[in-house]
Amino acid sequence: MRSSNIFVILSLFLLLVSIENIVRVYGEDPTYGFTSIPLTEANFVVQKPYNIPVEQRYSFIDGVHRFWVYAHDKPYSPGSPTQPRTEIRIKGLDYHSSVWQFEGYGYVPKGTSGATIAQIHGSGDGGATTLILRIYNRDMRYYDTDLVAENLYDKWFRVNIIHDVDGGIVSVFSDGENKFQTKDHGPGDLYFKCGVYAAPAHISNYMESSLCAYWKKLKLCEDGYDRVEKSQKWSSSKSSLMEPKMEFIKIIVNGVCIVTVNIISIPKYLI
Repeated sequence: MRSSNIFVILSLFLLLVSIENIVRVYGEDPTYGFTSIPLTEANFVVQKPYNIPVEQRYSFIDGVHRFWVYAHDKPYSPGSPTQPRTEIRIKGLDYHSSVWQFEGYGYVPKGTSGATIAQIHGSGDGGATTLILRIYNRDMRYYDTDLVAENLYDKWFRVNIIHDVDGGIVSVFSDGENKFQTKDHGPGDLYFKCGVYAAPAHISNYMESSLCAYWKKLKLCEDGYDRVEKSQKWSSSKSSLMEPKMEFIKIIVNGVCIVTVNIISIPKYLI
């Protein structure tokens, strides 16, 4: 009987190790199952203060996009009531349906606060945006409310934004971890942007130091799950592939509960 107990425990250990390895690979890559769309310079439209040359607020060196702007800068066009910005608008890949994803690696220097670093522009409810990710005092927030990620100053961090238009859900991943999810504002003429865009209020005094951010390895992806199995298309509102179904089981030997574990339902094409 003792050897039988040891066998059960060993089998459980191997099962948990296998599941952990699958989840580790699965959880760290939000782009899994999506089709990567190549981006060229033609897809990058730089929006900057209208009265100065682009090179005074933007650079692209060794694969790194650098954006900076000052609180006293002009808007991107004469007569615009918007705040100063230096951003890339991803052009030619606007979307209205399906599931789309933006991925990039951001870097925000200490001292930058009140800066929108990424957004989904467009909305179905008459607003200007569906999502804004903004840096306030080293932390990233959804607009100026919900906390998304902490302590981001002076380091590279990976950002993945997944917009399930049909399901009406937006998810934000930071360094591969699903940090935030919210309902969208309905379908519309939608596209992604990144860079720096001054918030309407509570921004730092940038007369001497710039509102600055860096982005690299920008990528855009479209849902590709229907190429694998249509019935398992990614949807945050259902049993999502990004959030596998959790089930609780108990391992009992001789009437004694040894351990309670979480088993994750892995899509069958991953097994």
